[in-house]
Amino acid sequence: MSTSKSPFTKEQLLPQEEMIEVAPKKGKLFIGIPKETSYQEKRVCLTPDAVAALTAHGHRVLLETNAGIGASFTDRDYSEAGAEITNDRTKVFGCPIILKVEPPSLEELEHVNPQTVLISALQLKTQSKEYFQALAKKRITALGFEFIRDADGAYPAVRALSEIAGTAAVLIASELMSSATTSQGSGLMMGNISGVPPVEVVILGAGTVGEFAARSAIGLGANVKVFDNSITKLRCIQTNVGRPLFTSTIQPKNLLKALRRCDVVIGAVRGKNRAPVIITENMVECMKAGAVAIDVSIDMGGCFETSEVTSHDHPTFIKHGVLHYCVPNIPSRYARTSSLSISNIFTPYLLQIGDEGGIENAVRFDRGLKNGLYFYHGILTSKPIADWFDLSYRDINLLIL
Repeated sequence: MSTSKSPFTKEQLLPQEEMIEVAPKKGKLFIGIPKETSYQEKRVCLTPDAVAALTAHGHRVLLETNAGIGASFTDRDYSEAGAEITNDRTKVFGCPIILKVEPPSLEELEHVNPQTVLISALQLKTQSKEYFQALAKKRITALGFEFIRDADGAYPAVRALSEIAGTAAVLIASELMSSATTSQGSGLMMGNISGVPPVEVVILGAGTVGEFAARSAIGLGANVKVFDNSITKLRCIQTNVGRPLFTSTIQPKNLLKALRRCDVVIGAVRGKNRAPVIITENMVECMKAGAVAIDVSIDMGGCFETSEVTSHDHPTFIKHGVLHYCVPNIPSRYARTSSLSISNIFTPYLLQIGDEGGIENAVRFDRGLKNGLYFYHGILTSKPIADWFDLSYRDINLLIL
């Protein structure tokens, strides 16, 4: 009797039942929103309208009392929308899903239960190695909302906050130039007044911040000059603004000429690890007395050599006769608008996570959401973080199939 040459057994060659994947059941989320304790942070992740949308889908939201007060949302607003309000901070951090604007501190992480899902900003430059070790110890699954991508490959949270920062930079500059608000103000009005030469505004960087700063300045009647080393970005800003602009690559001669004449300069240049220093101290010395310099890139080190970090309480200082504004968290100045913008991004993702039956299934099928995942059940899945802090990591695609 001849022996079989097949690598399969007789049982394996028999017809088998087809195994069909069972569709995930919709999950009921229990979301905790603690009050922000970071310095001068007034934003909140979800507005009452967003809470109403979530509770209408059967999800629970537990809110720490006065969590939305900085953005002018009262506990009553949230309670009427269906949220549960509590004074117990530990109870909020005990929820299966925690939603925050700023990343939780090490003290706050002590109250977090193991296997919790944390959705917040990451702010890599402000973190320590101990922070990630604490996440690993608690086996936390963590999403950084600034790394979440949409279908177009863009970062919706970063863009939304950049739009606010760009618009705010021009409004702040207009306020600082007023003679009434500050004694150092030049007394110029950023408006197209008949017979009066318009204010000159120089913008460094043609990204989202630069684009919305240009839109706002043009809308107020200012002359705008945009500098960036990317011809593609300069071309895009002309198209998006919908009118011809003075655009130039960052050449010292052209830039210095524009700085000598300008009344406002807005720095909105980002770098990979640090914002490049484009305006030197000598350039600042050449600017007009009473000119305003707003460094939106200060959270990445600043693109002015004369920049120093300031706060919302004491936002300005004068150096070489130029009024500097270097507050890192500009969107928090407009807490309600920022909260509405962040909430618009969070709500669809939370509803999607609920419909998919949990974070694991949602991340499995949504590549943009997966891009925001930097910790999965206590395993670091972000190579940049691993390289930055000398930690071991695993590819998320090997953990979620």
